[in-house]
Amino acid sequence: MNPLIQVEQLYRYYGDHCAVNNVSFSLGKGEILGFLGPNGAGKSSTMQMICGNLAPTSGQILINGIDILDSPKEAKRELGYLPEVPPVYRDLTVDEFLDYCGRLHGLSGEQLRAALNQAKERCGLIDVGGRLIGNLSKGYQQRVGIAQAILHNPAVIILDEPTVGLDPIQIREIRELIRELGRDHGIILSTHILPEVQESCTRVQIIHKGQLVMNDSIDGLTQRMRASSLLMETRAAPDLKRLSFVDGVQRVDDLGGGRYRIYHDKDKNPAERVAEVVVSENAGLLSLTPERLSMEEIFIDITQHSVLEPTEEPAA
Repeated sequence: MNPLIQVEQLYRYYGDHCAVNNVSFSLGKGEILGFLGPNGAGKSSTMQMICGNLAPTSGQILINGIDILDSPKEAKRELGYLPEVPPVYRDLTVDEFLDYCGRLHGLSGEQLRAALNQAKERCGLIDVGGRLIGNLSKGYQQRVGIAQAILHNPAVIILDEPTVGLDPIQIREIRELIRELGRDHGIILSTHILPEVQESCTRVQIIHKGQLVMNDSIDGLTQRMRASSLLMETRAAPDLKRLSFVDGVQRVDDLGGGRYRIYHDKDKNPAERVAEVVVSENAGLLSLTPERLSMEEIFIDITQHSVLEPTEEPAA
């Protein structure tokens, strides 16, 4: 199956600054891709290039097989976009606004009516079609924003921070809607809310200083979150160099106060051998427990300890 989005060797320079450095990835139907990155990482520039709002310095972007640089109008017809602030007209009713959006997409007559009814039904807006958007709750305004993004049945839907400012019940409803939409479309979910990725996405990628430093499935992320480190407490200081040579151990961090964090390979648990070493040294082993990393800890670890390739000038 051909990917709905294919990004190849994407670069974007602002003067001498390389904001996006050799980024490549793809998105297929039925996938919900969580796109994460700290401020200034190049996430917004990448999203703008995919949407056709910013020209890349070099590289290729195909939307459902259409080159967005060669055929921008045709490519953009395959895109639905919800910015962080929903682009809704508060003084129009839901029906009036969606009718207007449908006409912008070239829909008319029975085709437009069918598209409006389907979008309203999928987004739970059937009962509020006659209400002014300005009188709706923020959660419903967000639903209207998503409805305009899917109105023309695009192959790809891009959602930028879709649950910011919503209450817990609204967040749950929007997440449910995103998962439902993900069955029939390819979705890119740009967010700073890390649990959002775990709840809604099938894949996650992290961009840092212009480069992709992680591109993995949610199952792979879950594997990363499983105990890949041990927390150890001892009465006396053990020989850290000796511990670092235990099979499977990657490194040992001294946390102070007789506490240590031992990082190890995903597929190996060196706890038994570590305990033997500490006991043999009479260091007084008090505790040795597996540690589960949070999504936040993984994000911080990747963005702070990633080794980035040197920036290369793109080919002319």
